[in-house]
Amino acid sequence: QRLKYPDSVFIHPSAVVEGDVRLAEHVNIWPMTVVRGDFERVEIGARTNVQDGAILHVRGHFPNRQEGNPLLIGEEVTVGHGACLHACTVESRSLIGIRAVVLDFATIREGALIAAGAVVPPRKECGPGVWSGNPAKRLRDLNSSEREMLIWTADNYVRLKEVWRDHCSQK
Repeated sequence: QRLKYPDSVFIHPSAVVEGDVRLAEHVNIWPMTVVRGDFERVEIGARTNVQDGAILHVRGHFPNRQEGNPLLIGEEVTVGHGACLHACTVESRSLIGIRAVVLDFATIREGALIAAGAVVPPRKECGPGVWSGNPAKRLRDLNSSEREMLIWTADNYVRLKEVWRDHCSQK
């Protein structure tokens, strides 16, 4: 299946984006990232950034063995370097920290910050606030600076992708 996406999307040349992957306006996918929608779809909302080395995948449906599940990511989400999102839902204006892992059927609610290295187990729901550890546990509410940072990071990566788009097109 041929990937189609808006002109405002940036996919770094070293990223791999395959299968049923649906990208909204201003999505940016950085070096060495893998996005595979081979068994189910991957949807990434507007102004979401998927940073270097992240792995995004789905869960296939195999009759009498396991149910399938897509990977759904909302708007203005930051997926940190080396994070792994597998067949889960990440709502808008949330952040997945560096090397964090979010597993099958988990739901990350709007306003959640999953700390670097945290592991969100299958079917876990993480509401607004800071989550850390393995398995991830809620530590506290976000402070005002952290809430602002969620939007600032999305804005910053939308600007940065324009610089990189120009840089990559000059090679």
